[in-house]
Amino acid sequence: MGKKVYGSAEEALEGLVHDGMLIAAGGFGLSGIPELLIAALCKSGVKGLTVASNNAGVDDFGLGLLLQTRQIKKMISSYVGENAEFMRQYLSGELELEFNPQGTLAERLRAGGAGIPGFYTKTGVGTVIAEGKEHKDFDGETYILERGIVADLAIVKGWKADESGNVIFRKTARNFNVPAAKSGRVCVCEVEEIVPTGSLDPDAIHLPGIYVHRLIQGPHEKRIEQRTTRKKETA
Repeated sequence: MGKKVYGSAEEALEGLVHDGMLIAAGGFGLSGIPELLIAALCKSGVKGLTVASNNAGVDDFGLGLLLQTRQIKKMISSYVGENAEFMRQYLSGELELEFNPQGTLAERLRAGGAGIPGFYTKTGVGTVIAEGKEHKDFDGETYILERGIVADLAIVKGWKADESGNVIFRKTARNFNVPAAKSGRVCVCEVEEIVPTGSLDPDAIHLPGIYVHRLIQGPHEKRIEQRTTRKKETA
């Protein structure tokens, strides 16, 4: 099996990153994002990246950090609304953006991980999403062809893993992490806790270790994207 557990995000990315690569990143907003690996990518200086991720974090956290440093050339995403720098770079023509409906992006990642090169979907038919894509009719309905995504590197964030790389995600932080992980030719996962192999219930595993090549444990800030609180009631 070889060593999977590394001492830091920088060590875990060593030898895996290069300019112009395609990275699949898990997370939704700031939930379940691989914040340590993103920071290590910033430090690495790698540039010209294409990143497939639901969104790009916020201006000063998550993938937004890689936008600030101009290391991302293109985003394959569903949503840009919480990141002013993302929007600014896109509207000014500095950043390429391939818009994907959210379900389509999830399925593109899942399909790539399953060895499926493409699939047909009704989502996006008759919109700009369908421009330049093959159309085909099935049972009287029109569908468009979407390609599976196979990334050079997947970076994901789990809750708990064993030393073999079997990973459990916590509640909604699972989001895009599983399909993103499976889409990568190499997957690096960061978790909050690493436990001995055999100590996790096999039925509780969300991502089998066969998909995880390198693993790190570390402290996570887990910043809240939008905090909404109720006003304190007066007696």
